[in-house]
Amino acid sequence: MRQNPTQATFTHLLISGTLVHEASFTEMQAEFDIYLRPNLAMVFSMDRYPDLALGQPIQWRIDIGHKLISALHAGIQAPFVWVWVAEGVLALLVELGTKERRDPDPAKTAFAMAKQVQKLTDAQGFSVSVGIGTFYDNPYMLHYSYEEAKESMIDRFFQGNRLIFQYEKQKQDGEQPHNPVSQAERTELMARVRLGDVHGAVSYLHLLLERMGQTYRGNVDMFKSEVIDLVMQLTRLSLDVGGHAQSILSENARFIQDLYMTIRYDKFAAKVSEHWSKLTARIGEAQTAEVSPVIRTAIAYMKQHHQRKIPLEEIAQYCYLSTYHFSHLFRKETGSTFVDYLNKLRIEKAVYYLENTDKPIQEIAALAGFQDSNYFSRLFKRYLRCSPNEYRAAKLC
Repeated sequence: MRQNPTQATFTHLLISGTLVHEASFTEMQAEFDIYLRPNLAMVFSMDRYPDLALGQPIQWRIDIGHKLISALHAGIQAPFVWVWVAEGVLALLVELGTKERRDPDPAKTAFAMAKQVQKLTDAQGFSVSVGIGTFYDNPYMLHYSYEEAKESMIDRFFQGNRLIFQYEKQKQDGEQPHNPVSQAERTELMARVRLGDVHGAVSYLHLLLERMGQTYRGNVDMFKSEVIDLVMQLTRLSLDVGGHAQSILSENARFIQDLYMTIRYDKFAAKVSEHWSKLTARIGEAQTAEVSPVIRTAIAYMKQHHQRKIPLEEIAQYCYLSTYHFSHLFRKETGSTFVDYLNKLRIEKAVYYLENTDKPIQEIAALAGFQDSNYFSRLFKRYLRCSPNEYRAAKLC
C-alpha cells in the first residue's frame, strides 16, 4: 500500500507545526479533502533496520515498508494519517474519539493498538518499537505530540527492541548524578593508550562505559556527552604523539556525528571500542614498526601485563619460543634486553602520570608496575637523568 501524497503533505504540516502558516485547520481539511481530526501522534521505528537493510536491494526496502503499512491498517482501529520521516521510521497521527465523544483513556487505547501492530509485524518477520505522544484536542498542538513520541523513545538506547514507550512529562531535575568516571580513571585509561596497549585500553574502556551507562540510564544525552568527551581526549592524545592532524580531526568529526545518530547502546559501545582500538593500535604500531610479528606480539603482551611481574619464561612460552631464542631475538630486534624494555615501558607510563597528575611518586610507581618506589626512582634517574620530582617540576615550569 503506497503513500497518498495528499495525506502525506497534510500529516507533515501537522507534525512540523507549519500548518499555522497556511490556513485554519478547517480550511486545510476542506482543501485536502481530509476530514478526520487527529489528536495523538505515534512513531513506529523498525528495529535494527540499518542491519536488516544492509546489502538489500531497493525492492526489499519497498516491500518491508509496505508490510509495515499493511500492519498499521490492520492493527490501528481508528482513523489515521501517516508519513515516512526517515528510512525505517514512520509518524502516524490518529483520531482517538471525536471532539464530542472523546476516548476515555486515549493512552491505553494507543498502547493496545501499538501492541496489535507489533504482533502483525512479528508475523511478517520483523519487529517495531513504538513511541506514543500526549493526547491534544487542539490540532495545532499535534507537533508537540509528535516530538513527545520521539522523545519517549530515547530510553530505547539502553533497553533494546520491540518496546512501546509512552511519553511522561519530565520531573523537576533533582540532584545530578556524580560523574561515574573519576579523573584518576581517565588518566589510567589515557596512560594505557599512550603505551599503545590496545587490549588494556579497550578492556578498561568497557568497564567505564558500563558504569557510565548504569549511572546515566535515565539521561542518554548526558551519557553520550560524557563518552564523546573521552573520545576528544583520545583525539588530543593521538595528535600529541605525532598523528596526522588533518586525517585524525576529519575522522574524529565523522565519528562523533555517527555516535550522536546511534540509537542503541550496544551499537554505540561497539563503535566507541572499535575507534578506541584503532587509534591505540596506531600509537602502538608506530612504536614497533621495525620489529617482526613475534616480537610485536611480545611487546603487546608486555604492555597488557605491565602492572605485574612478568617472568622471561612466561613471555617466551607465550611466543612459542625457548627463553634463549626469545632473549636473543628480542635484543637483536629492539636493541634492549627484555627486562630493560619492560622497565622503559613502565617509566613511559610514569612520565604520563607525572605530566598529567599531582599523584605522589609512590602511587605513580605502583600504577606503572614498580613495587618498590625507591627502585623506580633510581631507574627513572638512570633513563631520564633526573629524579621524578625534578622531572615534574621542570614540566610545570
